[in-house]
Amino acid sequence: MNTLFAIALVFVGCCSNVVFLELLVRDFPGCGNIVTFAQFAFIALEGFIFETNFGRKKPHIPLSNYVIMVTMFFTVSVINNYALNFNIAMPLHMIFRSGSLIANMILGIIILKKRYSASKYLSIVLVSVGIFICTIMSAKQVNVEKGATEEDVFYAFMHWLLGIAILTFALLMSARMGIFQETLYKKYGKHSKEALFYNHFLPLPGFLLLSTDIYKHAVLFSQSSPVEVPVIGLSVPVMWLYLLMNVVTQYVCIRGVFILTTECASLTVTLVVTLRKFLSLIISILYFHNPFTAWHWVGTAVVFLGTLLYTEVWSSIRAAVKGEKAEKKAE
Repeated sequence: MNTLFAIALVFVGCCSNVVFLELLVRDFPGCGNIVTFAQFAFIALEGFIFETNFGRKKPHIPLSNYVIMVTMFFTVSVINNYALNFNIAMPLHMIFRSGSLIANMILGIIILKKRYSASKYLSIVLVSVGIFICTIMSAKQVNVEKGATEEDVFYAFMHWLLGIAILTFALLMSARMGIFQETLYKKYGKHSKEALFYNHFLPLPGFLLLSTDIYKHAVLFSQSSPVEVPVIGLSVPVMWLYLLMNVVTQYVCIRGVFILTTECASLTVTLVVTLRKFLSLIISILYFHNPFTAWHWVGTAVVFLGTLLYTEVWSSIRAAVKGEKAEKKAE
């Protein structure tokens, strides 16, 4: 029952989160910093009350290790949202972040000296090819104002290319953080809820560096058209409502993933998250009419095929079917 509830939280929370993020980004493409700050502040407040009991509970993992993890987590979170400032379409943003498997595997080989099966290497090739196809196709769709000169077109393309470089850096940094977490959990045990709190609480002073941009967008949000909130009957600027819903749905999504990690095998968690990403992508394309060509669909299919191959879903299904047949024969 808990597993089904967690899966429902992941799909409802994460897919809704994508919708509200796109509503925010469509009107204010540079609002990534205020969105990230709001998400961090909300999750930190919840963790401070319910996880640390108002700071009275001591952490299981030394704070010095959390500082290193938090530096990486803060960097990844900020630049992932900041990349949206560089004309990166939401579907490409989602597909690119699905390439975390490649980064994890490459750094696993380099840092942890891991070795993988042939099917794992094939899956990484498929994911890489899929992302490459989608990126190349998106490069042809970079938005440029009508009547723009060749110089303007070149500038817009280079601006977009910088966004791709930022996403690539975030992908590698996220993978490095995952490896660091893996080594910490082996040494001190798994304390994912504690890690969730400190990952969101400790970086809060870092947002002072972004305070000017956050304040600017707070003013812009306050100037957006008012909308009446159901049940309460109060009128609030629509962008603040979108931000609130984005933060709440982000929390629901993270809680769902947290419950899944305690209830299911990592394979199940990976599969659920992968399917959720695919559904979010479909919603982004159909609901917001984002440009998506046949080649984009090919690239997306290759990415998800590679992901499923990596998680060995087919092998698990075959093993489960064989197990059922063996049980029937025994009866």
